[in-house]
Amino acid sequence: MTGSSTPLAPAAFSYPGHGGNAGIGVAICHGFTGSPLSVLPWAEHLARQGFAVSVPLLPGHGTDWRDLARHGWQDWYRAFEDCYLELAAKTRYCYVAGLSMGGTIALRTAARHHVAGVAVVNPGLSFYDRRVRYIGLLKHVQRTTVPVQEPNPAPVTTEDGDYSLTPLEAVHQLSRLFKAALRDLPAVTAPALVFKSATDIVVPPSSMELLRKRLGSRELDVVGLPDSGHVATLDVDAPLIFGQSVQFFLQHAASAPSPGRPATTPETP
Repeated sequence: MTGSSTPLAPAAFSYPGHGGNAGIGVAICHGFTGSPLSVLPWAEHLARQGFAVSVPLLPGHGTDWRDLARHGWQDWYRAFEDCYLELAAKTRYCYVAGLSMGGTIALRTAARHHVAGVAVVNPGLSFYDRRVRYIGLLKHVQRTTVPVQEPNPAPVTTEDGDYSLTPLEAVHQLSRLFKAALRDLPAVTAPALVFKSATDIVVPPSSMELLRKRLGSRELDVVGLPDSGHVATLDVDAPLIFGQSVQFFLQHAASAPSPGRPATTPETP
């Protein structure tokens, strides 16, 4: 479930910001089994607008699939939380964002910290469990799971990880992350922007239903992505994500007070 338009190896992305938008930070989290390559076009677009942007490489991700089972969901969450806190210390307003599982991690971060807002793409709070099959009266559980192949995948794939077989323990960790995020959703009070693909077969519609039901924020805007699959940050609706998220970040930075720091006016693209 990874993809990119660049041949770069998986690595963290960081940009310090420039101009009038340098005081606005955006920490972006990639998805399960992925790497920063899957959100790199988004990060680069924000950087071109002058935002300060950070995308960490989560522990166990973007390398060999065996590494994924050596880390728990708390390791993934802490890596992103550290990234957010470092960026927040350097900027006046700091947002969190993410794709798929990265959206889940961003939402949990928003529940635990005073973020300026949260923007997520196809966030996961539940998932299709294709490891379990019933054969007659017998229940068969695969020890590993083959990643879902979308009928409408991202146009360009990457080789930023070997996840042809995802360890079962890593899938369990994903499930535990979802449960922890669900418990925390009522504490999310920051403005939220959610992009949801109409043809997403990786994250079921129940995730969106849970988000609407449990999210504590009074400002929730859901934007449909009519033509993209799960990794929409690399698909045909990516320009919509980029443009709408920029407007979201500028709008709420302009209206949110930031005590103790001099006021500036964010630049419009």
